[in-house]
Amino acid sequence: MTKYQMKVAVVTEYLAEQSDPDHGKFTFAYTITITNNGDVPAQLISRHWVITDAANHRDEVKGLGVIGHQPFLRPGQSFEYTSGCVLKTPQGTMRGSYFCVAEDAHRFDVDIPEFTLSLPRTLH
Repeated sequence: MTKYQMKVAVVTEYLAEQSDPDHGKFTFAYTITITNNGDVPAQLISRHWVITDAANHRDEVKGLGVIGHQPFLRPGQSFEYTSGCVLKTPQGTMRGSYFCVAEDAHRFDVDIPEFTLSLPRTLH
């Protein structure tokens, strides 16, 4: 086991009831589970997202915590949250990172691998 290691799992969902495709509004929810797979307790301090739609429009979002929380995770503990994103196209991607500080004051980034936001049954 690595001393500083977080695992990120993502599940996405298209929210048809909050979308308006005729006006270029496609709303998605994403649920993230972050698990401390390391040996040292650590706190998630901030996030950085890169959101790209199918027209290659790119937005960056930076901020403290996630949904108003800065979870402190002991080894083996997980934190799950759901948030959302609005795109102007029916498909897009998100990727990013979390900045964390371990209990021993070591600072580290956690990569959030790119994931796809897409209307159901539109990707090949």
